[in-house]
Amino acid sequence: MADLGRIVVIAGPTAAGKTEIAIRVAEEVSGDIVSCDSMQIYKYMDIGSAKPTHEERARAKHYLVDEIDPAEEFSVAKYQSLARGYIRKILEEGRVPIVEGGTGLYLNSLLYDMDFPGEGKNKRFRDDLNEEARLFGNMFVYDKLKAIDPEAAARIHPNNLIRVIKALEAASTGSAMGDFNKFKRTEDYGTLMFCVTRDREELYDRINRRVDLMVEAGLFNEVQGLLARGLSEDDISMKGIGYKEVLAYFDGIYSYEEAVGKIKLNTRHLAKRQEAWFKRYKDMVWYDLSEMTEDRAVEQIVWQIRQK
Repeated sequence: MADLGRIVVIAGPTAAGKTEIAIRVAEEVSGDIVSCDSMQIYKYMDIGSAKPTHEERARAKHYLVDEIDPAEEFSVAKYQSLARGYIRKILEEGRVPIVEGGTGLYLNSLLYDMDFPGEGKNKRFRDDLNEEARLFGNMFVYDKLKAIDPEAAARIHPNNLIRVIKALEAASTGSAMGDFNKFKRTEDYGTLMFCVTRDREELYDRINRRVDLMVEAGLFNEVQGLLARGLSEDDISMKGIGYKEVLAYFDGIYSYEEAVGKIKLNTRHLAKRQEAWFKRYKDMVWYDLSEMTEDRAVEQIVWQIRQK
């Protein structure tokens, strides 16, 4: 599409508070939110994904929240297609697209011109990876996935070559998407980049408390409901943090307390990886909510949007 305007990115680690910031900014600048979260896209997965509440979604229109069936195979290529379509729609309506979330791979698909392989290329891609695993070992291929999509790598065992290759296939064309210098920024729209974070100790405390609230809200029952729908650990949607640990509890691998502890630990590790990812964007403006109020952060972000 032609250059129609710009998007606003509000990124950050999980539990930092970016959802509320994005909604408040949207209210101030006539914006609509395009989610950039790999779990909130799924229907029926409300608690474990920390999906915006109905009240929050009433304050600002959200796209790519609660839209995809969790039994569906979903990839970054599909996300890119849907999200860019929504961005085009919002811009054409004269509103401000606000891309909000913490999935760096999805964000890259919106910021850079990245093509994804067709079926013929997919087969060659898979064949090449299988040959690399034969020659150099499974860890060689797994390390590629860690560089490209660390969130997916955290969900998959290094020796599960089939899943590793599927994740690589879904994520990229074979180039390291984590190396931002390999790609050209899109000219379809400009970007204003903001990242919301907190002091590490405060962030980890927020994560721990949020997991406790998820459990109290019925996370284990939510997973039981998903199993009753026919979903299993083989579905990509069920490999997300919060879901895979509860599945392990139902399989007898973890005790109840161990499952909850693992959710907290894995979420803290995710937050650390997210911060590291977002630090690689040179044009990202950071707001530390441990050092400034939410009101002040919203005020400054809105001011910068209106100056451009």
